Amino acid sequence: MQTYIALLRGINVSGQKKIPMAELREILAQSKLENVKTYIQSGNVIFESSENNISKLELQIHEAIKSHFDFEVPILVKTPEAFKNIFDACPFPEEKKKNSYFTLLYSVPNKDLIHEAEKMSYPNEEFVITNDCIYFYCSTGYGKAKYSNNFFERKLKTTSTARNYKTMVKLIEIASNF
Repeated sequence: MQTYIALLRGINVSGQKKIPMAELREILAQSKLENVKTYIQSGNVIFESSENNISKLELQIHEAIKSHFDFEVPILVKTPEAFKNIFDACPFPEEKKKNSYFTLLYSVPNKDLIHEAEKMSYPNEEFVITNDCIYFYCSTGYGKAKYSNNFFERKLKTTSTARNYKTMVKLIEIASNF
């Protein structure tokens, strides 16, 4: 059995795409995932599976949610090692890293689009775009930031989902205790 971390994009936000975590754990267990755990209400799932194909796991979770809740949710699945590598690769110094957001990318963005996005600049905001993550720091807080998950999705034409430092740390911790 391999442990995985799944991130669901855009659930339980402003009353949209409501998915109770107990119900999510139940439907994922029924779809043959094992030891399913969730963390907070924003769509973080840790589970085990004998399936090694991440694309198949993403589709399996997607179809279980669509079948049960009757709406589409983008799913990103990573091994704990890949997840920790993304976390560890944060280019910011530790003080900034602890207040950063990790916008995980569902696909590698086009280099030309990255260069266009990198030309933009807002005071108190910094970001670094890699193939699988946008590391974002805003000294005034994410809620006041000009950059956002939606901004990066539009500019890079890719689906993404953001998690803060504390959530990243907790998901790595939970996955390491399997």
